[in-house]
Amino acid sequence: MKHFLSFLLLLLTATQAISQGGELNCTVRVSTPTLQRTDRKVFDQLEVSLRDFLNTTKWTNDAFEQDERIKCNFILTIKSEQDANIFEAELAVQAVRPVFGSSYETPLLSHLDKDIVFQYEQFQPIEFLPDATDNQNLPAILAFYAYIILAMDYDSFSAYGGEQYLQTALQLVTNIQNSSTNRFSGWRPADGGKNRNRYWIIENLLNPRVRPYRAAMYAYHRKGLDMFSTDPNLGKAAILQALEEIEKVNTAYFNSMIVQMFANAKKDELVEMWKVGAKAQKDRVQQIMTKIDPANSQRYREIGT
Repeated sequence: MKHFLSFLLLLLTATQAISQGGELNCTVRVSTPTLQRTDRKVFDQLEVSLRDFLNTTKWTNDAFEQDERIKCNFILTIKSEQDANIFEAELAVQAVRPVFGSSYETPLLSHLDKDIVFQYEQFQPIEFLPDATDNQNLPAILAFYAYIILAMDYDSFSAYGGEQYLQTALQLVTNIQNSSTNRFSGWRPADGGKNRNRYWIIENLLNPRVRPYRAAMYAYHRKGLDMFSTDPNLGKAAILQALEEIEKVNTAYFNSMIVQMFANAKKDELVEMWKVGAKAQKDRVQQIMTKIDPANSQRYREIGT
């Protein structure tokens, strides 16, 4: 009986730990194509620590079932090694959302952050602290993208549903800007140039000129993609209307980072979706996407073929 009670307590503890897991179902890979000095085992340990950090941290007050966790992928590519265990890297972040009534998963985010500098020693714990000291830069970056993913996911299920997570991400950026110890770049308006860094992601998402974009994201996913299993024509009409709103945002806030991030995530989906459809709709989708994402105009020509 004593052993049975011990086993039952262990089982209950394990079940509670699973139920208290985080909101993210995240895969993490640390790539070292140009590794020269540092032992690869250091990055193997970092990879495990980052995966645990992202997947076990409780980012919200909501309860997520195991199959409700948001699928995402973080790939940290080490570009150079400096003294004092400081590394320069790039971080690719992807996240997807399930589409109602199908096995399809639509991309929410596909972004490459090229401005990653962090300090790390083997067996150093990965934890995020609000004061964001120097060796907190990497956890702060991961926390920032965790909140962005959450905001995008919640926005896709209810209009402006991700507001509180955007506000948390904004507070994180503000704290780092006010920190006297975190001098790493990517957090301030002028870092990196061309209005392309973490500061501008959150600035765009909370800018009043971009607010219609967030409403369009709800329409695109909830009124558009989620309708495909029951009425694909109605779903495509909602998606086209969402694209019309995104075009207006692009005009109101030209060259905004968030519109380009939308195109990066959705271009392949939109091309495949609109290869079949009424010519007038196809032509309009091609026109909108070519305007907001001219670098991929050749890809959008496939819609009309």
